[in-house]
Amino acid sequence: MEDTINTYTISIYTENNIGLLNRISAIFQRRHINVESLNTSISEIEGVSRFTIVVNLTEERMKKIIGQIEKQVEVIKAYYHTDEETIYQESCMFKLRSDLLFEEREIQNIIKESNARIVTVNKEFFVLEKSGKRNEIEQLYREFSAYGIMQFVRSGRIAVTKQEMKISQMLVAFN
Repeated sequence: MEDTINTYTISIYTENNIGLLNRISAIFQRRHINVESLNTSISEIEGVSRFTIVVNLTEERMKKIIGQIEKQVEVIKAYYHTDEETIYQESCMFKLRSDLLFEEREIQNIIKESNARIVTVNKEFFVLEKSGKRNEIEQLYREFSAYGIMQFVRSGRIAVTKQEMKISQMLVAFN
């Protein structure tokens, strides 16, 4: 029995119903499992939503969680994947004082080296957007913290699998 804790990305395909998020989060809460990241969006299938959840668990516990998630009436299918099996990104935005952009040469270097993108600039502040791996965003956060961050927000993980998930074919067969 393997009891190594790994990071898993869970993809849950669902009907879009009120209250489902509460029931799915309760599955994790009852088992005292911390959700590292959560994102919901439309999926590649019309009328089907997708939850992308990141957790750190053993594979044995992960399989049990997937079983509990799939018992929810609105859940069509749930998958779990390791980081090696997925291509993933997070996005973030930083709001910083405008004078830093014009007076601190190092800020311009950080922006250029990190491949961050300036979204807007005005007299009081400027906003940067950065997409990348969590460690890239955390590094950028540390660098900007020395200058004072006015606001910061980071998205949940978005991910696609390297291998095909046959959810579309499954839904065609299901209908």
